[in-house]
Amino acid sequence: MHALSRLIQQGMLASPSRGFYMIIPPEYRSLGSLPPDQFIPALMDHLGLVYYAGLLSAAQYYGAAHHRPQEFQVFVARNRKPIRCGAARVAFIARKNIDEVSVQSFNTSAGTIRVSTPEATALDLVGYYARAGGMDQVATVLSELGEKLDAEKLAEAAKIAPVPWAQRLGYLLEQVEHESLTGPLQAYVSEAARDYTPLQPPGADSSAPRSKHWKLIINADVEAEI
Repeated sequence: MHALSRLIQQGMLASPSRGFYMIIPPEYRSLGSLPPDQFIPALMDHLGLVYYAGLLSAAQYYGAAHHRPQEFQVFVARNRKPIRCGAARVAFIARKNIDEVSVQSFNTSAGTIRVSTPEATALDLVGYYARAGGMDQVATVLSELGEKLDAEKLAEAAKIAPVPWAQRLGYLLEQVEHESLTGPLQAYVSEAARDYTPLQPPGADSSAPRSKHWKLIINADVEAEI
């Protein structure tokens, strides 16, 4: 243990989680950590957790993050405390049905990492809009992410998410001029949505305009930074 402590003090080793150590190459010594995408896969394997990189961190892999996120966002089955290791910041977000969320692998210099597909990312962004910087930021990311979305896959991905997510996503995609992606999603919403839901939770003014198309109460003005 003394040897490990000495190496950590020298910046040659870091421990983002108890019992898990990583060697820090010279090029990352100033950060005091490997970049999160290089150690998260090994850490999740060490902890025996199903995970995927999501939200703005996932959007980066599809060229749609717009602004570099301040933290690396990782979905897991249950809540976990965030990680702070040197300059690295990792936020964990609990996601129901995590085993059913579609993911794909991306190569990193340390191996591969699981990332939510564009369609799953779009739904998560709407579902966890506060973690993504608010609805305006979500709309901005969707305007760029739309180029990578498949309409049929989007409707399929919606089936394992709360129905209001699909309602809000369909409306936002129309607002950022990706109407061509919404056909199958709207068909799903018309079948699955029983009630009107507010665009921005938790509630809505009864006088707010409504979208019959999406069974949505438009209680917020959303503007994408395009």
